[in-house]
Amino acid sequence: MKFTLKLEELAMFLVGIFAFSQLDFAWWSFLALFLAPDLGMLGYLFGNKPGALLYNTFHHKGLAILIWLVGFGLQNEVIQLIGVILFAHASFDRMLGYGLKYETGFKYTHLGEIGK
Repeated sequence: MKFTLKLEELAMFLVGIFAFSQLDFAWWSFLALFLAPDLGMLGYLFGNKPGALLYNTFHHKGLAILIWLVGFGLQNEVIQLIGVILFAHASFDRMLGYGLKYETGFKYTHLGEIGK
């Protein structure tokens, strides 16, 4: 099952790359912004509960799609870019086994404990 889930996340990551290719931005900007959602980890400076909330907000694919849809509706490529980066990054993280976080600590995710 883990292999199937990783393939599914790979497919979504490729959708994110395709969506980026439809925007009018240089490829270096994808690479430069790709790790930006990990700024959500800064929430852990204030404890596990705010850390999980901020991290999960920055890694929620539904929110990423909503942001992209708003950008599409407004014909604003910057907003679309934010949605695409969030979506692609979350898919890539999950492909590597980094899931949404529980409030018990950073290593406890919906995909299992990190490092096991």
